[in-house]
Amino acid sequence: MENTSDTHLSYSQSIAELENIVRMMQSDKCDIDSLAAYTRRATELLDMCRRRLTATEEQLRETLATLQQQ
Repeated sequence: MENTSDTHLSYSQSIAELENIVRMMQSDKCDIDSLAAYTRRATELLDMCRRRLTATEEQLRETLATLQQQ
């Protein structure tokens, strides 16, 4: 799993890390001791991605509303 601070991860980096976690969880290399850590990290990344998507959606709505007023 990545050591990069979450605040410095881009959306694309977060998705890439999530994909890597899924691959690890599906592989024969994933042991039961790692499963909880992978699940916890995936949950953190999903939450971060969801917040970014929501913030982006709000910014787009504001921009479109501004454009419609012009």
